[in-house]
Amino acid sequence: MNEPLAERYLSLLKKSLLNELYIENEVRIHNFMMQIMFPKATTLEKLIHEFLTAGTSELGNTLRTMRSEGSWLMTVVNDENGNPVEVKEARNFAFVPHTMIGRARLDNLQECMHAVLADNVAGDFIETGVWKGGSTIFMRGFLKAHDVTDRKVWVADSFAGLPEPSHPEDDGVDLSANTMPYLAISEAEVRELFNRYELLDEQVVFLKGWFRDTLPAAPIDKLAVLRLDGDLYESTMDALNHLYHKLSPGGFVVVDDYNALPQCERAVTDFRARYDIRDHIERIDKVSVYWRKA
Repeated sequence: MNEPLAERYLSLLKKSLLNELYIENEVRIHNFMMQIMFPKATTLEKLIHEFLTAGTSELGNTLRTMRSEGSWLMTVVNDENGNPVEVKEARNFAFVPHTMIGRARLDNLQECMHAVLADNVAGDFIETGVWKGGSTIFMRGFLKAHDVTDRKVWVADSFAGLPEPSHPEDDGVDLSANTMPYLAISEAEVRELFNRYELLDEQVVFLKGWFRDTLPAAPIDKLAVLRLDGDLYESTMDALNHLYHKLSPGGFVVVDDYNALPQCERAVTDFRARYDIRDHIERIDKVSVYWRKA
């Protein structure tokens, strides 16, 4: 694939993973649900009109802005009488798109992979904590677009949600399938999405299980991009402990929830202090950061 076509393909792939192509339908669904939850005395004709025009409404523009920043839903805060009084954004909830990371983080991932190829940094790509697999699908699409056949994409996840908190730093933060079944996406569903994008092949390797069990023995030689999205202190630390030493000089570490979840930031801070890592941390958006290994 020549360079202009490669970039056009990757641009379209990002739009598809983010559901930017049909975002007006998400706004319509959201508007319809709001009408169900908070019915208004109005005519059927007006309800139909609101449904059809919601995609170009102020609500639509707000959702588009939130999507670019990695925020996905608007939640309604009610007063004591159940009346809606405030609308807030809910970060990282995406029922229609195939990734929760937003435009800025996908752009950052592309920039990191471009730099790796340009500077001949050896190694594969991995994400630890993949949800529906959107980021790893994009990684594989990037390799396909640039005709790279000597790197793999590692898809590491329990495919059963997050573990129950077992580390002191994670006390009180239960994101397991018991409380957040929404985050528990099966391996079969992720594989099906890879297949739907025509990107499921021998360069995609699944690592199923808790990180503490799968990462120590993972047959990974070198990494060029290490993307962490494990949320918890334990999950983040497991990934760093078992994978950072495999990251080639010039490779990238991307931490999805660094500024969103204190326990994630603490794991990164503790790890960097332990090994005297002084590479500058760069901000991607409101919640995510990355650094390049010296």
